[in-house]
Amino acid sequence: MWMRSTMAYRASFAMTTFGNFAATFFDFVAIMLMFSRVDALGGYALPEVAFLYGLSAVSFGAADLAIGSMDRLGRRVRDGTLDTLLVRPAPVLAQVAADRFALRRLGRLVQGSLVLGWSLTRVDIDWTAGKLLLMPLMLASGFGIFCAVFVAGAAFQFVAQDASEVQNAFTYGGTTLLQYPPTVFAKELVRGVTFVLPLAFVNWLPATYVLGRPYPLGLPEWVAFASPLVAAGCCALAGLAWRAGLRSYRSTGS
Repeated sequence: MWMRSTMAYRASFAMTTFGNFAATFFDFVAIMLMFSRVDALGGYALPEVAFLYGLSAVSFGAADLAIGSMDRLGRRVRDGTLDTLLVRPAPVLAQVAADRFALRRLGRLVQGSLVLGWSLTRVDIDWTAGKLLLMPLMLASGFGIFCAVFVAGAAFQFVAQDASEVQNAFTYGGTTLLQYPPTVFAKELVRGVTFVLPLAFVNWLPATYVLGRPYPLGLPEWVAFASPLVAAGCCALAGLAWRAGLRSYRSTGS
């Protein structure tokens, strides 16, 4: 329904999609400006940073397109309109994800794909069967991890109600963090996004294996292939959090 509504105004859709593309492209422009003054960032050259950027942007862009509307849940909890979703014969999670579905978010996904494609033509990688296999696994796992963060953030809004910015700090903030090499951050932060909120499995760990670089924490190489298991675990935990939050919902009363 929302897609049909969007396509009813094709010129508006084209302009908003291009605006989304341009706004996210300026993130990469900022990185390019840095490299106009330096040759490497944390030991990584521009094509390698673009590789990290593209992986993060594509994974997050796909998750944002699919369930980016989850940050609206807090408003529905606060004003009681979530009740209308509970009486419909469809999963509440799917309804919340589809709420005001914004097809213009394709701009972010396209922009990330272009940067990733450009980086693959410039970065020097000794391709092996394992590295080729890791590329689609990396993107699918990153999509799953970001979806889990979106759902967990939405579950938290059942309690906090007006906490969309807290959720955005881990979703939009997380993808921005992953666009830069792990070597530019303190080891405490790297440990946090590896063992606490495992965003490092979106691109840092598998990408360092593909690029042939050591991970700052000295983890074994096989950890790069653990991203699918981490994504499955994150989705399972996010699902449990969502069920607990939905069961705790008591509407707005009178």
